[in-house]
Parts: sequence; structure tokens; C-alpha cells
Amino acid sequence: MISEHETVLRLLVAALLGSLVGMERERLLWGAGIRTHMLVSVGACLTMIVSAYGFQNSILQPHTVLDPARMAAQVVSGIGFLGAGSILLRGNSVRGMTTAASI
Repeated sequence: MISEHETVLRLLVAALLGSLVGMERERLLWGAGIRTHMLVSVGACLTMIVSAYGFQNSILQPHTVLDPARMAAQVVSGIGFLGAGSILLRGNSVRGMTTAASI
């Protein structure tokens, strides 16, 4: 089991790294700045922590079939959905590809 201190440390590191990417993008006046990247990073980190450690007691119960990896697999789909929402088509130009890739 992971300690509370390590959980908080992991979330803080995710927030720091996400905000660094967002700070660079905000400095260049591009979409999806500090808040967006920090929230996506912390949300993905928290979901992975819950997926990895949140169901340990349930798995030990007899006659329990549980696959915690399913939750982690949905993180990729959810972040892909956020990235796809940032791509815009205006006339013949497509905008937001770099923003989608950074998310």
C-alpha cells in the first residue's frame, strides 16, 4: 500500500510538471495554459493512483473478479477526448493540433 505522504508527493509532482508545460504555452499565448495542463496532469495522476492502489482490499476478497487496469485504460480515452475537443476547423485551416498534442 502507498502512504499518504507518497500520494501527496506524486500529486504535487504531477501538478508541478503539468504547470511547467502550461506555463510555457501561456508564455507564448497559446491555448490550454497552466490551469488546463495542471488539472489534466493531476487528474490523470490521481486516477492512476486509485487504479493501482484503490482496490487492493477488494481484490483479496473471495469470489471477487475485479480488473483495476480498466480504470487506468480509460485515462487515455478521456485525455484523448479532451485533446480532440481543442481541435478546430475554420474554413481550410485546422487550429489546435499542438494544443491537442500537449494535452
